[in-house]
Amino acid sequence: MGPTRKRDLAVAVLVAGIAGYLAVFLLYRWFPPLTAWTGISLAAVAVGEAVWGWQVRTKIAAGQIGLGPGRLNPLAVARTVVIAKASAWVGALMLGWWLAVLAYLAPQRDIRVAQADTPGALIAAVCAFALLVAALWLQHCCRSPSDGPEDPDEERTRSERD
Repeated sequence: MGPTRKRDLAVAVLVAGIAGYLAVFLLYRWFPPLTAWTGISLAAVAVGEAVWGWQVRTKIAAGQIGLGPGRLNPLAVARTVVIAKASAWVGALMLGWWLAVLAYLAPQRDIRVAQADTPGALIAAVCAFALLVAALWLQHCCRSPSDGPEDPDEERTRSERD
């Protein structure tokens, strides 16, 4: 299992944005009001993953991997990577969705409902981006100091040079 490629996440944001825009275009009139609290759950997960990443990174840097009290179990690190990868994909898809909502609301700023929904959608988009960044950070923190390049594209470029 390799690191999540940023290119793949960018494609996910784009595809989710296009599909989301079509859904918003067809269904916006049935949406509930978008408040500032709409995307806060994404921010809470992002903060949790950032703290989790800091703790994992600290233990790996200190060499506290292995079995025993106070040590980081290698299986826990592998599970953390899986959670980080899944969170990165969720963050990318949610970012695409909220950018689609913003793209739909932006030209309708003179309509009162769109004006009221825009701040909530903007906060949710920022929180989705924060989740994406935190998940990539958590994934990065799970790397062993002896690991090779983080980006598979960089690895391919290095092997072509040699």
